[in-house]
Amino acid sequence: MAVHSIVVIGASYAGLGTAHYLLRHTIPALEKANSTTKYKLTLISAATHFYHKVGAPRFLASPDLIPLSKAFLPISDGFKRYDEDHFELVIGTVTALDDAEKTITVSDTYGSASPRTVTYSTIVLATGSSSESPLWSIPGSHEDTIASLKAMQSALPNAETVLIAGGGPAGIETAGEIASLFPQIDITLLSGGDRLLTRLRPAIGAAAESQASALGVKVVHNLKVKSTSRTGSQTTVALSDGTSRTVDIYIDATGVRPNSAFLPRSWLTEKGYVITKDNTSLHGPADGVYAIGDVAGYSLGGALDIIDAVRPLCSTIFADLAGPNAGGVKPQRFKQTVTETQLVPIGPKGGVGSVFGWQIPSFVVWAIKSRDYMIGKVPGTVNGDSYVKA
Repeated sequence: MAVHSIVVIGASYAGLGTAHYLLRHTIPALEKANSTTKYKLTLISAATHFYHKVGAPRFLASPDLIPLSKAFLPISDGFKRYDEDHFELVIGTVTALDDAEKTITVSDTYGSASPRTVTYSTIVLATGSSSESPLWSIPGSHEDTIASLKAMQSALPNAETVLIAGGGPAGIETAGEIASLFPQIDITLLSGGDRLLTRLRPAIGAAAESQASALGVKVVHNLKVKSTSRTGSQTTVALSDGTSRTVDIYIDATGVRPNSAFLPRSWLTEKGYVITKDNTSLHGPADGVYAIGDVAGYSLGGALDIIDAVRPLCSTIFADLAGPNAGGVKPQRFKQTVTETQLVPIGPKGGVGSVFGWQIPSFVVWAIKSRDYMIGKVPGTVNGDSYVKA
């Protein structure tokens, strides 16, 4: 029997959701439609554990608020229900992709094994994005991120000065968490522009600045970090106005870059994101190639660009692979939410935000996100609970 290999690269929010949906719904339907073909999914993850990076601002502030054991869960545990004929988990970092040969080179994250080659017929790119700081993403082993979080937890109680670069959610949320726990620390937040939270309307950014200021955070606009250097336990930060500051703790929350260095340059936009030819079907830059989540060119970087895309993506894959045997089933189309939707906690008691263009009060931000950074949803994310139903 012929075997069609579906490879999903990336096992964060987008990759996990896509893999579970394909295994639960798409592959069984394909094997009914094409009875002479078996379909096997290979999930490639650089790390053994899923990291709920949404909660990083609270994780780094204190070990007493949310145990790190709840933030990092083994990916393999979520896929135990699938048989080995249909699923394989490969732990390693993808270093090269040859579309002509349909092969992927995977290097061992831990350096204990030789690189291996994985072949594919269909590929889903869900590699996400990375940040300069390991606090926000897993650079390789999840143990490195845990070590960085623990180091920050240990350093904060003795710190007198903290400088945070980045006026987006990560920066403002981190400032709020630290200020709420350590009001004695002199905290400065550099927005890097003329206001905070540029994906939300100016009034919401101003409200965020007001709430942060009430906690003692000094917000400075139109000033960027040019370079940093360590001197003992402190960091000297060179700024765009020619001045410098030496602080006890420097936190880089300035943004992300797509994890796409291993891909052919012709597949990428100028900024390194994967080209999506049709944003409603999520077809990628070549036949049999699809993209979802932060690495994809269609994405605005929000959670809804993953949540709302999983089912349409998988239905597109079914339609493409089933062909004339699809039984008239038409693929769902991805409809992107373009109205502002973002929740930004500023400390444990609330924050600012907007949902589908409606500005929401602080207590709603608390109820949805600020209360516990949705830590209770982590097991369901790893287990694919949102995709039990087609």
